[in-house]
Amino acid sequence: MKRFFLPILLFLGATCLAFAQNNKGQVTIKGQTYDYLIDGSGDTLIMAALGEVSISSLRSFNSEEDYKKYRKYRRYAYSVYPYAVEAIRIFREVEALTDDLKKGKKRKYVKQLQDDLEERFEEPLKKLSRTQGMILIKMIERETGTPMYGLVKDLRGGFTATYWSVLGSLYGHHLKDGYVRGKDPILDIVLDDINLNYGRK
Repeated sequence: MKRFFLPILLFLGATCLAFAQNNKGQVTIKGQTYDYLIDGSGDTLIMAALGEVSISSLRSFNSEEDYKKYRKYRRYAYSVYPYAVEAIRIFREVEALTDDLKKGKKRKYVKQLQDDLEERFEEPLKKLSRTQGMILIKMIERETGTPMYGLVKDLRGGFTATYWSVLGSLYGHHLKDGYVRGKDPILDIVLDDINLNYGRK
């Protein structure tokens, strides 16, 4: 059977390749240039590189309750994903831009940045549920490798970090703990499926 199909596949492949070489070009869409080729049916195929795609096997859960928790966490994670990406981007930029600044100038820069960000994000972030807020924090902690307490302390100082830590504990968030893999296995599964590698090569 292999001997029968192999010559046919080779012939078809060579024919398509020869046809494509004579029927290809470039097209510009919204300022981006893409290669294209015209197939044997006359259809134009745009050749573009796709972003990274995560493919995982079907999940199995110990109970219906775990499955529902997974669905909820996943839905919430995708709703706060844009905020997590933006927070990580800003954190890394601030790190790079203030690396050589003295502590006073760094605090002044961060305070100005905070005022600008409050205008943009205060209203949507106020609408997050406790669970959504927790997932957002864990996303940021997981990606930066630093507990939220440490991030706030580095950017705004120990007093501010302690204030938010005490306030967070009233809502069940312990900002000094950071992201601990295994503490919430369902959360681990959800975060494993989400790519937050902003700016990494």
